Amino acid sequence: MTHAEARRVREAVGRLILVLTLMALALIALSLSGGASAAPAQPLEKPKITIAVGGKPGLYYLPLTIAEQLGYFKDEGLDVTIDDFAGGAKALQAVVGGSADVGTGAFEHTLLMQTKGLTYQAFVVLGAAPQLVLGVVKSKAGEVKSVKDLKGMRVGVSAPGSSTHMLVSVALTKAGLKPTDVSIVGVGSNATVVAAARNGQVDAVSNVDPMMTLLQESGDVKVLIDTRTQAGTRAMFGGPMPAAVMYAPQSFIQKNPRTVQALANAIVRADKWLQHASAKELLKTVPEPYLLGDKTLYLKAFANCREAFSQDGMMLADGPATALKALASFTPEVKPSQIRLGDTWTNTFATQANRQYP
Repeated sequence: MTHAEARRVREAVGRLILVLTLMALALIALSLSGGASAAPAQPLEKPKITIAVGGKPGLYYLPLTIAEQLGYFKDEGLDVTIDDFAGGAKALQAVVGGSADVGTGAFEHTLLMQTKGLTYQAFVVLGAAPQLVLGVVKSKAGEVKSVKDLKGMRVGVSAPGSSTHMLVSVALTKAGLKPTDVSIVGVGSNATVVAAARNGQVDAVSNVDPMMTLLQESGDVKVLIDTRTQAGTRAMFGGPMPAAVMYAPQSFIQKNPRTVQALANAIVRADKWLQHASAKELLKTVPEPYLLGDKTLYLKAFANCREAFSQDGMMLADGPATALKALASFTPEVKPSQIRLGDTWTNTFATQANRQYP
């Protein structure tokens, strides 16, 4: 090889080394920047959101409280205001009236809205079982052996039209009675439930934890129906029954998909956190007033409900059909053949949230 040829080979090798070095530097820069060609994240359509809920201190809505307390909404770029009402029916009214953007409440609300010509859609699930408990107060326990014996009595619910009321109506219908065979009394969903049961305001009460565990442990109520477990839920409703969901008008979801995705992300993270939370972590996160002054009791109530929380925010396959059947059993205006069940829920946002937070 001549000197000229050797020089050309050295120059070619040098150029190759330079090219390879530049390529390596470009790859490093690309990885550090998250991808030079990646499109910037689009802003949320409505970062300031108001959520309506009915009875937030109850374990029924615990994933909402967890998402709020752990900053999951803020992580998604949301500025959330949570308006708490006496019951789910009142929260729904706030969404319908426009004072709240989205609601957190029982899935059945989406079915009832369709009978009024309005399409509301659940887009992430908080509860995979209702967590509702129906019990008779101590003074009536001797004469009430079953739901059938409640005829003519006063039954306390969080608010008329809420999921606690729905449980009473389904139970009465199954027992061969009419929902109107009892008097429904709104007693809220916090410490007022305990007062109503102890002060003779009601003969029976349908509500959620931790209030029902407190009344059960103190002997103030005898449990007739318990849907805090999957087994109890199937026994009552004949199949899987979705409970608390986050829902909104379908038009809102279509106009604000990134905002809805952010909400779903926060709830899915909360659902997953609850699957592994220790007692210490739970007590540190839940606001002190929600504990009813008894941390041990609260933990016992949480244990009673733990399997009722959704694991991933996804709607159960047969859940909507079970809910429709239950609602139609005592609500004449709900005719299954006229309900577009597929329009009442979507797993699109929960599916994406699970990809982002596996």
